[in-house]
Amino acid sequence: MLMNRLAHSAHQLRCIRASPILRLRGSRYLSTLPENPHIYVHQHPMDPAKKVLSLLASEPPTLQLAIGTADSLPVTPRNFTTNPHFLPILSSVFAEHAIHDSYVKSQASVYASAGGTFLSGPNDGAGGANHQGGAGGAGHGGWIHISDLRNPPDYGRIAWPEDIFGSVEVDGNGNFSGGDGGWQDSGTYRVVTREGILGLTEFMWGKTVERLQELERQIKQNS
Repeated sequence: MLMNRLAHSAHQLRCIRASPILRLRGSRYLSTLPENPHIYVHQHPMDPAKKVLSLLASEPPTLQLAIGTADSLPVTPRNFTTNPHFLPILSSVFAEHAIHDSYVKSQASVYASAGGTFLSGPNDGAGGANHQGGAGGAGHGGWIHISDLRNPPDYGRIAWPEDIFGSVEVDGNGNFSGGDGGWQDSGTYRVVTREGILGLTEFMWGKTVERLQELERQIKQNS
């Protein structure tokens, strides 16, 4: 069970960094990544040589809920280690809330028009640079691939697998199939790439922080 794994796991991670911006919170200075002010940079409580990256400002950081750790800043794929608990949590948030994001709903609306773009299935492995979405007429549904904002694909193209969080299905009228879109995790997403670190819409960022805060309260109550 996820909560048991979170509550009883003290996993060492590696965090990310990049000329942090200092912000005063009460009597503490908290730093955030310049390229993403939603990501806090904490000192690792067990390894002073590492930084803990988290969407939560809590001090000390709850390692089980962090994005990951970095050996140095700025964060790169080589100096960053993802927290193995984070992506399953993120995927569960997308499964529940992605279809309510205006960014995703605007893509779904394309299917309600005669010029709707048909996107391939959730397990398509083509990269954004070499996969062109085929054009479909009205009445043709398909899959919307929800990708990281750090490297948005050109219109009609599919993002690189490492940038895709997952997919939801829509029908030809632009409605999410089954009412919830049948969320499918991509299994290929990477938190840090050469294009940058995790980039969420304001809506999904807010929902993810809410989930992490809820889990953090449960962890503290059980400790």
